[in-house]
Amino acid sequence: MELTTVLLIALALAVDAFAVALAAGVSLPVINFRHTFRLAWHFGLFQGGMNIIGWAAGLTVRSYIENFDHWLAFGLLAFVGIRMIVEALQADDPVAKKDPTRGQTLVMLSVATSIDALAVGLSFSLLKISIWQPALIIGVVAAVLTALGLHLGRMLGAASKLGPLTEVIGGLVLVGLGLNILYEHGIF
Repeated sequence: MELTTVLLIALALAVDAFAVALAAGVSLPVINFRHTFRLAWHFGLFQGGMNIIGWAAGLTVRSYIENFDHWLAFGLLAFVGIRMIVEALQADDPVAKKDPTRGQTLVMLSVATSIDALAVGLSFSLLKISIWQPALIIGVVAAVLTALGLHLGRMLGAASKLGPLTEVIGGLVLVGLGLNILYEHGIF
């Protein structure tokens, strides 16, 4: 497979990770190296790893996943997005604030943004394309765009001075991404 084709696929797969990172950046009051590394590492690792898992699974798992993969991605994105909105509306309560680059939220976002990579891996398997170079490129591109999105989101959040409203917008973006996945699968 040509490098330009792999890069285009990697960019297409990384769009969700970029958008989620943008929303996470808006929701964080400060972003340091650890935030950036955790989010970029996990998103890149999951994008590349799910690609490999999809490739290895081949046709055996495809029939089981394709019927509900879009619902899984929607559910995870909607859950995190709604939680961000609720937390923004509880902005006076410092205990309610959660860091989207840590714990369960990080894992859910990593899985939600990489389900498409699983499907691409399945496609590579069907086309008998070696997975190692594409998976590495897909993971690196996802990590770079995630870091970029996180910092761009922070700049937008800081520049807007709208506080909780930017978090609500970030949560709505995540829910919107989930709804777009359902739309792309012909649900509505």
